[in-house]
Amino acid sequence: MSTLTAGVGREEALKLLKTYNTEAFHIRHGLTVEAVMGWFAKELGHGEEEEFWSLVGLMHDVDFEKWPEEHCVKAEELLAGAGFTPEFIHAVVSHGWGMTRKAQTEVKPEHEMEKVLFACDELTGLIGAAALMRPSKSTKDMELKSLKKKYKDKKFAAGCSREVIQQGAELLGWELDELLEKTLRAMAECEDAIEAEVAANT
Repeated sequence: MSTLTAGVGREEALKLLKTYNTEAFHIRHGLTVEAVMGWFAKELGHGEEEEFWSLVGLMHDVDFEKWPEEHCVKAEELLAGAGFTPEFIHAVVSHGWGMTRKAQTEVKPEHEMEKVLFACDELTGLIGAAALMRPSKSTKDMELKSLKKKYKDKKFAAGCSREVIQQGAELLGWELDELLEKTLRAMAECEDAIEAEVAANT
C-alpha cells in the first residue's frame, strides 16, 4: 500500500490547475506530464503510487503561467492552501531544482518519482514539438533515432533545456538514450488518452 498521498483528488486538482492556467498549451503540458508520470510509475514498479505520480505531473507547473518569475515558489503557497500534503508539495517544487530558486531554498529531487519528473518535464516538450514536425503529427510512429536527431539539433525546440534533460538522466543513473526511449514510449502509449483529456479540458 502506498504511503504517498496527495491530500487532494484528481477532479479538485484539475479544477485548481485550470483556475491558474487558461492557455491551452499549459493545460496540454500538464495533462501530458500527468500521463507520462503515471506510465513511469507502472514501468518502474511503483504501480501502487500511480495516482500520486500522475497528480504531481498534472500539477507541477500550476504557478508557471501566472507567476513565471516565482515558479516553484508560488506553487508552494497555492498547493498548501488547497490542502495538498507536504510530500506532494516537495515533489512538485523539486522539479525546479537549480533553475527557479535561490541556492539556500533549493529543493533537490530525492524520491525516484521526483527524479523522473525532473528528467522528463523538458523532454516531453521536445518530443511533442518533434511529433508536430512529422506528417502523422504523432509520437506513435516516431523512432528513437529520429528523436535523437532532433535532440542534438540545439536550434530545434531551443526552449527545452538539453542540460536539464541530461542532468535528469544522471540523477536517475540512466544513459541518455534510456531516458529518451522510455519517455518516447510513454508518450506514444499514452497519446490517445492524452488527446482525449486535452479535448475534454481545453
